[in-house]
Amino acid sequence: MFITKLSSLDSGYITSICEVATSKGAIDLAASHAIEELPSYLSGALSQMADLELNAPSPLYGLPKLREQISEKTARLHGHVYNPQHEVTITTGINQSIFAAMNAFLDEGDEVILFEPASEDYLPIILLSGAKPVYISLKEPNYYIDWNEVTRMINGNTRLIIINTPHNPTGMVLNELDMLRLQKIINSTRILILSDERYEHLVYDGHGHQSVAMYPKLAEKSILINSLSTACRVSWPVSYCAAPAALMAQMRKILTLIDGNCLSIFQTGLASCIGNREQNKATTEHYRRKMEFFQELMTSKTRFIPLPVCGTWFQLYSYSAISAESDKEFAIRMLNETGVAAAPYSSFFHEKQKKQLLRFNFARPDAILEKAVEKLSHL
Repeated sequence: MFITKLSSLDSGYITSICEVATSKGAIDLAASHAIEELPSYLSGALSQMADLELNAPSPLYGLPKLREQISEKTARLHGHVYNPQHEVTITTGINQSIFAAMNAFLDEGDEVILFEPASEDYLPIILLSGAKPVYISLKEPNYYIDWNEVTRMINGNTRLIIINTPHNPTGMVLNELDMLRLQKIINSTRILILSDERYEHLVYDGHGHQSVAMYPKLAEKSILINSLSTACRVSWPVSYCAAPAALMAQMRKILTLIDGNCLSIFQTGLASCIGNREQNKATTEHYRRKMEFFQELMTSKTRFIPLPVCGTWFQLYSYSAISAESDKEFAIRMLNETGVAAAPYSSFFHEKQKKQLLRFNFARPDAILEKAVEKLSHL
């Protein structure tokens, strides 16, 4: 019998649900990515590219033009300048950035503070790096971080803290006080921050996104990861990481070994919109409207009960008025009976949970959302 680092982990559950949904021709509201029509400004930019541009590989660390746009955008929004040559790197999806960061800085015996519920991708990568996860639960009902508990859990082995704002799957958004508390906690320690900010433009609570780049002491010890695809409303696996040059140099040693950079076509197209202020605002309003549209449909036509959401393109819904089944049992039955897939809440924890919640992804065309709700109305 083979024993692997992931042998005790029930990972990939959401992926398996999505595969079943695809095989059944069902509506997939479980997957983490968006499914949207290509925005006209991007289709126009791609149509003007020459054949050689369309088929050209990109430089190892990403197109210089795109890295410059990211640097300029971060400086404008958050007041921190990352050197585009040495401190910004384009990656093929968020997980490539996470993998590089963890394998560059984590050793056997190091500890990583992981707030649960958490994106199902974090834990497997922690385990693959050889580090030990230290679990801290977000506090209900608002899913806030108890920073006093964080302080108690920190010890000489703590090497990394993962934060994710806006947060998947709860839609929670960290505020200024959260960032100041985090900055104080890591002061004079060897702890690094891995800040997943892929949904930075999807904040609906009026307070705005709080980036580690806004806080000088945090920026010095943080690896910021973000998704270009989210900002530009596409499903392309194009992301980036930004960090001080010394940290980025170590990450690039890993990235060089797992090179899988996207073709220039994707990066050139994204460079045409990533720094556009009006486009950034349009992305926020696009998903705010879609969230409100989906919630109105769900509350008026189904027995699902929405939980408050401040950001992301996800929302948690309770099915307690429909069934007493576990979330995984209910998700499978719902998929089989209605042809709609959603992610069980327990998939975002390392231990079993009894909450009767599902995560729905509303980053879908309106017609698809309407069709999904019509199917769900029969439960």
